[in-house]
Amino acid sequence: MGYHHVDPAELAPSPDHPCDRRSLAEAAELAQLAAAVYDLAPGEDLATTYHYHDQREELFYVLAGDLHVETPDETFVVGADETFAVEPESPIRPYNPAESDEPVRVLGVGAPKFDIGRPYEPDADGDDS
Repeated sequence: MGYHHVDPAELAPSPDHPCDRRSLAEAAELAQLAAAVYDLAPGEDLATTYHYHDQREELFYVLAGDLHVETPDETFVVGADETFAVEPESPIRPYNPAESDEPVRVLGVGAPKFDIGRPYEPDADGDDS
């Protein structure tokens, strides 16, 4: 059996990330589940790029603030104590707008862990096919 009690405040931020990201999965040595706590200042993105995953399902639980999630069809605003779930092959860009007056804190989880995000670039003319 294995158990891990993890305090995100005691973890080092993930390097080369556009916001403060603390990997719970790495600290707990999880093999299948990706999990992290994200703190986004105004103007920061949650992920390194507008992206999608081939297999990973993702869930973002907003702990504080309003997380904006851009998709090819619309931008969602996810408030504190709300959840945003993403199916595989669904492009997203989670962010905190530059004009926001407050930071955003998010718990993000996804599986399978090994399915790294692929960059998504919508066509300039609006045709995403």
